[in-house]
This record gives sequence, C-alpha cells and structure tokens, in this order.
Amino acid sequence: MELLYQYLHNINSPLDLKKLKPEELVEVSHELRQFIIDVVSSNPGHFGASLGVVELTVALHYIFNTPDDRIIWDVGHQAYGHKILTGRRDVFHTNRKYNGISGFPKRSESDYDSFGTGHSGTSISAALGMAIGSNLKSEQRHTVAIIGDGSMTGGIAFEGLNHGGSQKNNLLVILNDNNMAIDPNVGALKEYLLDITTSQTYNKIKSDVWNLLGKLNKIGPGTRSLVQKFENALKSALLKQSNLFESLGFRYFGPVDGHDVVYLAQVLKDLKNIPGPKLLHCVTVKGKGFSPAEQNQTAWHAPGVFDKTTGQRIVITSDKPTPPRFQDVFGHTMVELAEQNEKIVGITPAMPSGCSLNIMMEKMPDRTFDVGIAEQHAVTFAAGLAAEGLVPFCNIYSSFMQRAYDQVIHDVALQNLNVVFCLDRGGLVGEDGATHHGVYDLAYMRTVPNMVVCSPLNEEELRNMMFTAQQPNMGPWSIRYPRGNGSMPEWQKPFKTIEVGTGKILREGHDLAILSVGPLGIQTAKAIDKLATEGISVAHYDMRFVKPLDTNLLSGIGKQFKTIITIEDGALMGGFGSAVLEWLNDNGFGTRVIRLGIPDRFVEHGTPQELYHECGIDAEGIYESAKRVTIKKVVGKVV
Repeated sequence: MELLYQYLHNINSPLDLKKLKPEELVEVSHELRQFIIDVVSSNPGHFGASLGVVELTVALHYIFNTPDDRIIWDVGHQAYGHKILTGRRDVFHTNRKYNGISGFPKRSESDYDSFGTGHSGTSISAALGMAIGSNLKSEQRHTVAIIGDGSMTGGIAFEGLNHGGSQKNNLLVILNDNNMAIDPNVGALKEYLLDITTSQTYNKIKSDVWNLLGKLNKIGPGTRSLVQKFENALKSALLKQSNLFESLGFRYFGPVDGHDVVYLAQVLKDLKNIPGPKLLHCVTVKGKGFSPAEQNQTAWHAPGVFDKTTGQRIVITSDKPTPPRFQDVFGHTMVELAEQNEKIVGITPAMPSGCSLNIMMEKMPDRTFDVGIAEQHAVTFAAGLAAEGLVPFCNIYSSFMQRAYDQVIHDVALQNLNVVFCLDRGGLVGEDGATHHGVYDLAYMRTVPNMVVCSPLNEEELRNMMFTAQQPNMGPWSIRYPRGNGSMPEWQKPFKTIEVGTGKILREGHDLAILSVGPLGIQTAKAIDKLATEGISVAHYDMRFVKPLDTNLLSGIGKQFKTIITIEDGALMGGFGSAVLEWLNDNGFGTRVIRLGIPDRFVEHGTPQELYHECGIDAEGIYESAKRVTIKKVVGKVV
C-alpha cells in the first residue's frame, strides 16, 4: 500500500495535498485514479464519472481552501475522488454498503460535503444561495459548482444561471463537458458546446485572451471594463454567435483540458482573483484512464464487479431460468404495443438504456424521444403529444418523477390526457440510497384527480397494465415497478385487458387477510407459506390498483376479517395502506388495519434485502407482523 500509493497514503485532508509541489499533482492524480479502480472493481458503484474528474478534483482541493470554500458536486456520483481526499480514504471500501459511507455527497457525513446531492441540475442554484448567504454574513469565501453538460439540460440549471449572472458574488461554475450523462447527451446544447470545443480558430487565440485577462488585477477599473468588452466581442466573433453563458452574465473561460492537472491548478488560481460570476468550460473524458470505460462509457457508468486488470465485467450466471428485469419487460413490451398501435410513442429524460427504451429506439427511432435530463419538459411534451391524439409512454424513474409533479397535475391530469407514466425504480432501490429511493409515488400520484395508480405483481401484470393503459378512452396512468429482476422466467404471454380498479385473490384463508400491491406480493406469499406450517390461515389479495381501489373486493374483506395487513414498497404516509384505511373508515367498517411499508423517515443505503428487512417488509418481517396480530385457539385456550 505504501509503495503503490506513496502520495495518496499520506493525504488525509486537503491540507496534506497543499504541501506538495504543483508538478507532484500528476502522480497524485494517477494514484487517486488507481485507488478508485482498485476499490470499485470489487465494491461496485459509479465508476466512469469519478474517473473523469480526477485531475479537476485534485486541482480544486489544491487551490481552494476547503471546507471553508464551498465545493458543490452536481448529482454527486463523480465525487469519489473528493471523498478520498477529504478524510474518507480508509473507509472508502464501505462506500454504498449498509451503514457505510454514502455514494453521494452528504452534509451529515463530512464538513467537506457542502451540499447533499443525488439528482442533477441543483448545484448552480445551491451554490448561488451559499455564495449570497456568505455575502449577507460578511464572510469572504469562494463557492464552486461543478456541473456536467448532461445536467445543463435541466431547467433548474438555466434558472440558476439566469439568476446567478445578475448577482455580485464569487461564484465559479465549472462545466464538466464530457458529452455524456449516462447515455450520450442529446439536444441543441450538446451541439453548441461541440462547436466551442472544436473551433480551431477559437482555441488558437483563446490563450492570448487568457494571458490578457490574467493582468486584470493590475489594471484600473475603467481599463478592466474595456478589456472585458473586447474579450466578449472577440469570443462572439470567433464563434460566429453570441456566447450563451456571457449573455446570462457569466464571464466565460475555456475550453480547457480537464486532464492537465498542473494547468488546471494555475487556471483555478487565476480565476480566484477575478471578481464576479464566472464559468470555466472544462473538457474531460468519462472513464479517463481505464480503457474499457473510455470505450464504452454507458456500460461503465456503474459496471458492477469487474477485473481491474483485464477489464472483464464479472456476471454471476445460473443454470436455472432467470426472470427478466422489469425494465427489459417494459422495453420489449413497448415494441410489441407500438407495432400494434401506431399512435404509441416513447419518451425518456436521458435514461434510454436505464429504462430499456433503447430497445424501441433501435427499431422505431422516429417514435422514441430522449429529451435529456429534463423531467418537467418530458411530461409536458408528452401532454402535447397526447393532445394531438398520440399515446405517449413516458418512462421516468420514480424519484425523478417528483421533479415534474406540477406538470403531471396541470398539463396532464387536469386535461385528462392519456399519458402513461411508467415509473421505473419504484420502491427501495438499494445502494444509491435516500436520494434515489422511489418510495413516494404511490402517495403523491393517488392524490391527483383522473389518475389511475397501479403496480404489477409480476412481469405478466406489467405487460397487461401497459396493454390496458393504451386502450381507447383512457386518461392518465401511473404504472410503477421496481429495479431488478421479476419472478417469471416465462413472461412473454398474450396480452389481456385488466378491468381498471380490480384486484384478485391469490389465496383463501380465514384468520387474517393480507393485501399487497406490487412485487412485494412475492415476499408476502413466502411469509404466508411459513404461517401455514404453524396452523395460521391467511388470505392473500393482490390489489393491483391503489387508485381506484377495488371496493367490491374490499367490502367483502371488511365483512369477513377483523384484522387485515397492507403491504407496500412505498411511504406509509398517504400510500396504499392509507387508501385502504380511509375507505374502510368512510364506509363504516371497524376492521383493524396494520400497515407495513416505508416509515416516515429517510431510509439510507444498503442492499434491497437489507433495507426491506430494516423496514419489516421482507418475508421475515411480514411473517412476524402477521404472527403478532393473529389470534389462535389452541387446546381450548386463547394464545
């Protein structure tokens, strides 16, 4: 360890980094990149993004006085190097593990994590608030936001730039331009940045402009203003268009090589002495320094376990038939439905491979749309398509759907448009933790008028819900399903229409009723099997729909059982269990309802199995809850 990491082994904080000579930062960067490769190869996490900002991370902590100076990482999946340099090297092997450090910046974890992040586009607004807050407190500090070009497509990023350019503050925005989110970037902004980075004339002269600007502190205010006007005019002339960032009030610098750590450090040092809002355009390569990650950036965003020497990704195989991932069932079903119904189109905000819409993209590119990281636009765009008689299937991860809630209400539901929201990653998603758990959609969607809210037990139900949602005279639908594999190896069965708002009984019983929604019904069935071995008879109902509820089924359950348990992989506050409890109460049933689900707190990271167990919604937790509330007569005694 000491020989391999002769520099990194002695860096326990940025203060240790600052003791080094600028030229030594090259070796520090090499060691930091290798350390990330060593650890992430056996403890999976986000990989390519962190490799791409190694030099930038080193330069930032070398030049700025962190944590007093604030560094805000947009999304945060690229902050592994930041964590390693700020005192978490020796616990980095616990990254994303249960009770270990988070895979994202987290204020409660370290003073160096200035702002907690997990979703894209928030860094500029947060950094601006922190910069102005410092001014109001008469504190002198620098604030830096590092945002990827993929995140720049989100509306909040433009809102932050628009406001930030009009404020007097020491805000530095670093645009980490690697032409990638998880999948390749799309849209006009991508082309605009490409024009800047490939303009030979601009790049030939920019160093002369930079040298001129470096003398600004030695010139009077009046001359400084003239030089800045000259700079802006020169940039516009070279690019043959107005600079987007300059027009928003930011001084634009770059593009610069994001992998030249010594030059980056000098640039950042110079920028510290230039007042006002600034934007540094930094060109990087996602996956830099690990050839397989550079060559296939999408696959190596979060590759799982791999051989760090050969780059071979390690996949555990089984002789038994493996159920497909829910996302792949969605992807293949989209193609089948679109072949039958020419009105169907697919939409995703920058997650075509993540949600498997890329399957339809390959076969029907003119009917599929990757709109970039722009969830609000995705929803209203879908509403516009629906208003023209098309049937958009809008696939957005559950936790990202929260970002477009107003659009769901105002643009889709209020007009009763047939937009089908397929919410991938519903429920506890595992190692990504609290920022990514999709546990609120059942609660927030069921409050919206006209909205159908449902969750399939298995792959066959997902297909049939999608098939039903695109039938004539339908309104808005929300179909949520989890990350990972389902339970049916033989899943590609003929389509069947499901009557909206109907559940079904999976198992008869007389001591207790359990009502489940979604794939947790599989865990419920295991718990009921165990209870049966102990003589406890439990009825099991797959409710399927959270809204509208199957009130006929509920009425019969309320009459037959004194106690029922509801199971959901979602928030207990206002979710499926609440809906059942409300209906029973409103209709005069005195049935006792025990609700199992996600408690009213943020659940941290761990494997899904660990988190299900923590929340009491795995088979063991369901069994224990059912046993506690079940009354059995044994040998004439009440136990």
